[in-house]
Amino acid sequence: MSSFFERLFGDGAGPDADHVPDTPRPSAPTPRSAHAARPDLEVRTSTPIAEKNLPRCAIVILNLNGRHHLEPCFESLARLDYPHDRIEVILIDNASTDGSVEEMREKHGWVRLVVNEINVGFAAGCNQGARLAQRPEVLVFLNNDIRVDPLFLRELVAPLVHKECAATTAKMFSWDGKVMNSAGGGMNFHGIGIQRGYLEAPGPEFDVPQKTLFACGGAMAMDAEVFREVGGFDEEFFAYYEDVDLGWRTWVMGYSVHYVPTARCWHHHSSTSRRMPPETIRLLQTRNPVLACFKNYDDQNLRVLMGPIFALYMRRMWIVSGLHEHEDEFRIEKLTNPASGGGLKRMFDMAERALGRSDIGIKRTAAADLIGINDLLGRFDHWSARRAEVQRKRKRSDAEIFGLFLKPNWCIEGEQGYRELQRGMTLYMGLDRFLPADSLPDPKG
Repeated sequence: MSSFFERLFGDGAGPDADHVPDTPRPSAPTPRSAHAARPDLEVRTSTPIAEKNLPRCAIVILNLNGRHHLEPCFESLARLDYPHDRIEVILIDNASTDGSVEEMREKHGWVRLVVNEINVGFAAGCNQGARLAQRPEVLVFLNNDIRVDPLFLRELVAPLVHKECAATTAKMFSWDGKVMNSAGGGMNFHGIGIQRGYLEAPGPEFDVPQKTLFACGGAMAMDAEVFREVGGFDEEFFAYYEDVDLGWRTWVMGYSVHYVPTARCWHHHSSTSRRMPPETIRLLQTRNPVLACFKNYDDQNLRVLMGPIFALYMRRMWIVSGLHEHEDEFRIEKLTNPASGGGLKRMFDMAERALGRSDIGIKRTAAADLIGINDLLGRFDHWSARRAEVQRKRKRSDAEIFGLFLKPNWCIEGEQGYRELQRGMTLYMGLDRFLPADSLPDPKG
């Protein structure tokens, strides 16, 4: 969710639209069954909006060292078939050092430029742009590595004008248009986001307007008043899953989000996140799904789901930890097993060798997982208060939202122990009794 998802620090960079870590890559692709059109989620197509009824829009774009993306993005925005006096374009620059600011001033003076002294992240940058916008009726958030169709904005805002929903998300193609990047989104029960259609060939199943759990933060619109009411993007997320959290929270608070296939844009993958230490990305993409789950599930379901959620994240941590090679050092039965040349002498020899060191190596990726999870566990009162803010405004039950997950039992890891755990926890805890019907992972892969 991706984000979904390719906007780590404002230029659309990030994991490949499914909100899972760049490194290591997930062993399971976005599930194909999540791509099919769902009759129960379909919505009727909006009628065109008369010129006089088109709302005032503020388009907020973030940038961090994305100079190479700016020209095609703003050229396409300049060609929008939309009254120019009802569009305000704001670029929030997160302390770029590549000449982006100078290029904006030289070539795109019609854009309102705000330059931050530090990188405040995607969530805070978007909120900053929303606050600075002048009397917008609709807020539009775009990646800077996107070009849009001339009719993009008219189509994207139409359901909002008709009061059919509070937020919309666009149909996002790859830059060359050969495959899909996003056609709405969902997630599994432990918070891992799904970009519907990702890397699939464009087909009729992606031409159907439908309800969606969240709007991709790289190409979305939202009623400005509702955006403020539900709290905007959660700035403590910094980046990644802030759009999943916002969409989920929007549904919890009684509003809805729609996918609009006639609002077309093309997305060019960037590389900002790949220039960042991978453990920094891993931390965000481990922590933020857990925070979204903690905030947005209702009390009854959170009590049941917290155990399985933490168990699965612990197993993922183990998989990447590198502790397998040290495991025998901690097992007394291995040290004293005569069949393996054990006995007391071997135990004492190994203990003596261990006296010179008090730690063992653990992979930085696993350390990032632990730090990320501890951001919740070590600040439980804080996040409990943040959760209470959401739950006080709840107007829709989890049961009404579960169908939007698309693939609640999607198993992101191919490792046998992980798959056994997800299947076993689902059955033992009875999750299959209240989550939508969905195939459980086969432990054998």
